[in-house]
Amino acid sequence: MPFTFTAAHSSRISKPRAKKISLQRAASTPFPKLNQRKPIQRSESKPELVEDDTDDLFQDHLDDVGLVACLASDLSLRDVVPAMKYVRSHMFDDIPERSGMNSTRTAEVLNFRRLLPPIVTNVHVHALIKSPTLVEREIAELTSAGLLRKIVVPGRGVGRSSISDALVLVEDWTQLVKAAEDLGSDLIGTSRFIAAVHHKYEQQLRTTSLSPTVPRGVFNDTEVSQLMRAGFLSAPSQALNSANVFSRPMNGSSGTLTSIASIARAASGSMTAGGNEGAAHEASGGAPAGLGKSKPQEPHFPSIPGSKSTRNVGDLQLALPGTGAFLKLLHEARTHLLSIISKSKFREAPLYLLRERWDGGVETAEQAARSSNYGRSFAGILPGRTRKWKHFYGLKFDWVLEECAGAGLVEVFETGTVGRGVRAL
Repeated sequence: MPFTFTAAHSSRISKPRAKKISLQRAASTPFPKLNQRKPIQRSESKPELVEDDTDDLFQDHLDDVGLVACLASDLSLRDVVPAMKYVRSHMFDDIPERSGMNSTRTAEVLNFRRLLPPIVTNVHVHALIKSPTLVEREIAELTSAGLLRKIVVPGRGVGRSSISDALVLVEDWTQLVKAAEDLGSDLIGTSRFIAAVHHKYEQQLRTTSLSPTVPRGVFNDTEVSQLMRAGFLSAPSQALNSANVFSRPMNGSSGTLTSIASIARAASGSMTAGGNEGAAHEASGGAPAGLGKSKPQEPHFPSIPGSKSTRNVGDLQLALPGTGAFLKLLHEARTHLLSIISKSKFREAPLYLLRERWDGGVETAEQAARSSNYGRSFAGILPGRTRKWKHFYGLKFDWVLEECAGAGLVEVFETGTVGRGVRAL
């Protein structure tokens, strides 16, 4: 047994133990051991959409110093013919070098411009020349002399936005006829045929300048067929009015079904107010009562262009190919400019701001030079991605503004502070 002693555990000797420091905060609830979950953060209800201030074009009211009587930048435009040539030459912008359009789209834009007819609206000429009386007098003189023709455009637009009439020089019209490639291309002896057609057509343009129709005997069946196919002649359609819109297609059928004048004078509830005894029988397509059975006369319709015979066609109408595309472009451009102005609070905005909106915020020459100095590829939107080039084929802002001002849709005034302003009427 070894006589070695070690310190034994004794109740008299004790060492204080180090207290464990707890890093956890005291629970704020009387049940700390229960499983707790974080409260679900529910998304607040979305407020109602409010239009952004950027959607409003202009919020302030512009000062009106005075109206601008003439919008022509060239003060030498005092006659109708130079004004028409000026309008046609300043209709589209040149395609920029960095347009953002491929070769196919560029070809479409150029072909669309090339195929537009040389038409200028009457209101556009009035917007460039101060005196409307002198303009109308000169138009009448040029029309009587066979140098100018007026084209009536019915049913295009409503109210002030309607396109009433347009002007075209006879010289430009004859040039289109001579440049038509598909005129007589499938006939034998094409050169002699084309020369005869050109002579007759030009003679009709100059001699019948006050009438839009051509007598049937001027052109033979082959010439009528070829001119209709090329788009320089059209068969007139019978205009519907309040008297014959519900009548049967017979000679003298205007007001035959139920005469409006007789109904207005008849007493209420009488037989005359109902269209007499034979009204129901006549409305069903039969003959009036008391006249027996009679064969109704067949309606008169013009023959189809390009058919073998055109003897059923009455007086023909002179036409210009591509007129529909021009009128559609003009109507949509007017509507778009008015929609831009309507985004302002008082339906008026500075001219420079409208021009920027029409161009679509494309980069300017200064921005392009600044971006090239910093090594950037572009500083703004490429022109090919804007509405101006997608839908309007590069139509100029000044051209559309002159159209709207001449038609009475907008007015241009001086502000004295921010240049010119435009107000929608």
